[in-house]
Amino acid sequence: MRKTGKLDYLEMPAPKGSIDSLKAFYVRAFDWAFTDYGPSYSAYSEGLDGGFDGTPESDLSKPLPVLYSEDLEATLAAVTEAGGTIVKEIFPFPGGRRFHFTDPAGNELAVWSET
Repeated sequence: MRKTGKLDYLEMPAPKGSIDSLKAFYVRAFDWAFTDYGPSYSAYSEGLDGGFDGTPESDLSKPLPVLYSEDLEATLAAVTEAGGTIVKEIFPFPGGRRFHFTDPAGNELAVWSET
């Protein structure tokens, strides 16, 4: 059941020509699956539905998607090995620990764990 105001979809920009490299990154780092809707849009459904828009109309502020991990160190290693850039090493915050990285298109994301 959907509730008004509940985060239901997350769309991130993908500079022209970068969708294939973004998909490869997320497959390697997190084992995501994608559905393509034409040459400039690829959707994912990984707990929170969303997609990459290859034709952004403007340079809007980017959201900070936060992903969960059962093993933060292993996920940091997978992100690095897949070609991500760590922009904030693992640090504590109220509720757990997390790190931030950028993907090959420069989108910044965070990964968190309770421990």
